[in-house]
Amino acid sequence: MGPIVLLGVPGAGKGTQAKRLAQRYRIPHLSTGDIFREMAHSGSELGARLWTDMRQGNLVPDELVCAVVAERLAKDDCRHGYILDGFPRTVPQAEWLARFLAQPPSQGPLIVIYLTVGYNDLYRRLLGRRSCPKCGRIYNEFTQPPRQAGLCDLDQTPLVQRKDDEAAVIRERLSAYEQQTLPLVEFFRGRGRLLELSGAEPVDRVSERIFAALEANRLAAAADDPPREAEAGQS
Repeated sequence: MGPIVLLGVPGAGKGTQAKRLAQRYRIPHLSTGDIFREMAHSGSELGARLWTDMRQGNLVPDELVCAVVAERLAKDDCRHGYILDGFPRTVPQAEWLARFLAQPPSQGPLIVIYLTVGYNDLYRRLLGRRSCPKCGRIYNEFTQPPRQAGLCDLDQTPLVQRKDDEAAVIRERLSAYEQQTLPLVEFFRGRGRLLELSGAEPVDRVSERIFAALEANRLAAAADDPPREAEAGQS
């Protein structure tokens, strides 16, 4: 399995599907946030530059983001594929990734999975999202509530809402996504690397669609055919 990029608005289910892909194909799930935190505390010169920007609340420049990602992708666990969640976020980052993957040794064709979800569904997902600060399990007051309101099913810890899931912050996040990240969809679509799938269905159904689309494209690649796009809502 070659490199996989997950795209979608906040709350589309990228993190959940990334974990399932990582388990199925035994490749690492690389979250940009996790990479940044690991690098910022590494003690390296690159980490020191990153930590300075993060501590001051600055937007990390594309050049530095790409350098950090490149260092992570050079590790042995990425030799047989990986899942990028949160990168690229901008077209310049996507252009860098295309150049990076064009360098030997080849890791197979890049596949970009774009999960689409309507805004009304997104607001319900994000506004209703709660998590357990102890075990990390995620719930949703509308679609997947705990057995006892406000408490984790596993350890009875009071559930919390992330600041990012408050209504005002949600509007800002969606606006930022449209301005910066949505152009990536057209960037990858124009290169025939986009699998566009509905993320609004139940989690298991979304996973089934993703696995089926990836297997179809893997067979097409083996037959030296160009990757085929999957339409949203494909049966």
